[in-house]
Amino acid sequence: MTTIQGVKTLKHFIGGKMVEGKSGRYGSVYNPTTGDVLAKVPLATAAEMQEAIELAHEAFPKWRDTSVAKRAEVVLNFRNLLTENVDELIRIICEESGKTAEDARGEITRGIESVDLAIGAPHLVKGEYSVNVGGDINAYSAKYPLGVVAAISPFNFPIMVPLAQTSMALAVGNAVVLKASERVPMTALFVSELWKRAGLPDGIWTVVNGDKDAVNEILENPKVQAVSFVGSTPVAKYIYETGAKYGKRVTALGGGKNNMVVMPDADLEQVANAFIGAAYGAASQRCMAISTLMPVGEETADRLVDILKVKIAALKVGSYKEVDTDFGPVISQQSKKAILAAIDRGESEGAKVACDGRELDIVKESKGFFVGPTLLDHVKPGMEIYEQEVFGPVRNVVRVASLDEAIQLINEHELGNGVTIFTNDGFAARKFTTEIDVGMVGVNVPIPIPVGYHNFAGFKGSRFGEGHMFGPDQARFFTKTKTVSERWMTSNVSTSSTFAFPSNND
Repeated sequence: MTTIQGVKTLKHFIGGKMVEGKSGRYGSVYNPTTGDVLAKVPLATAAEMQEAIELAHEAFPKWRDTSVAKRAEVVLNFRNLLTENVDELIRIICEESGKTAEDARGEITRGIESVDLAIGAPHLVKGEYSVNVGGDINAYSAKYPLGVVAAISPFNFPIMVPLAQTSMALAVGNAVVLKASERVPMTALFVSELWKRAGLPDGIWTVVNGDKDAVNEILENPKVQAVSFVGSTPVAKYIYETGAKYGKRVTALGGGKNNMVVMPDADLEQVANAFIGAAYGAASQRCMAISTLMPVGEETADRLVDILKVKIAALKVGSYKEVDTDFGPVISQQSKKAILAAIDRGESEGAKVACDGRELDIVKESKGFFVGPTLLDHVKPGMEIYEQEVFGPVRNVVRVASLDEAIQLINEHELGNGVTIFTNDGFAARKFTTEIDVGMVGVNVPIPIPVGYHNFAGFKGSRFGEGHMFGPDQARFFTKTKTVSERWMTSNVSTSSTFAFPSNND
């Protein structure tokens, strides 16, 4: 690792080793808690990305031809290395993302769930076999890896999302090129060393740091067969449309404007506790964070907001080095400015500021990118704060008169990532889960993110393409199915030409 003006300079991981960047362009990696520059990250040119893809393409055949059991063994080795290095991973994640240690540990745990599923790849890629489908013909279907596949990951989950995007892809025999977020590249580079120690052949795991130039090369390069993306909705749409234009299989997960509907019969103390964690954890920088609270009835809303004011005021915003910190900073100064501007616009449009995080004491003491927990009440559809995802600790209260109104508003929104309802009424829960047009639904579960062996993806503008991030659909997304019909002829049997289309009656 070299230095530029006293700041360490990161590398790419290509061909099984750390490689210096050649572009001469660098981005800054900040510690969001202090505002200091941690490192400089090289931003690859299209040519550098092309070279990396070519090396992955050359390495692919040998990995493809490795038995699925041996590939699963490598993934198991990697899993063991992850668990042995949890403390170091936590340190890196906290340093480059500002997360608390508890949050980082939880992210690692969820990421390992994806690795666990990938260890079971031998079961997930089993084919089908039919005997004597007609005319002494046997038929079978088998799954084959695609080749070089790419993952483009976001800043908010430096390890969980990359592991979810890539573990199964590797286990079923592909070569993976990861374009990690240039804001949090150090976790991916550390993981690269673990894959090498686990026994993954050189060239099968690649990390190229970069910005739009590197991304566009991924989307346009004919040797990249599939792309997995997680990020904002506008970029997800671009990734999907561009990748599809170049004939790639694409799954692009976008943003979420997730709602928590609260029925009058719910225990409001429990609801408030659930909302606090689901809404403000990780400084609300989660695509599954609860953005909007929808209490049914004015009385429910008044009581719930009063409870929340007390609990929100007690939250501690600070450094990951302090054990009692509830959440830390947002990722960048640019993000902080955008979040503060969103609060101002919400207030100017008529929302009432129930809890104001704009004047936080720690801001006066630190250069870090801190925003306090903010709650806007009396938010209405049509307000920008309601329509747009705010990736920071600014949450909304939208008061509704009935469950039907809540369902209608949620279904009319352009995003459909996650939603939950808190109630003790089985009929209300059933009606909600049946009628709601959202990909991931919770009942008395604050963050309805599925475990690693269930599929993860939203609806509408929250997902482009048909793939999923977690779950068995990963194995289907990263493989192609070949169907073979075979007949073994004996030498003493003569055949004649047949002009009719063959059927199982032959």
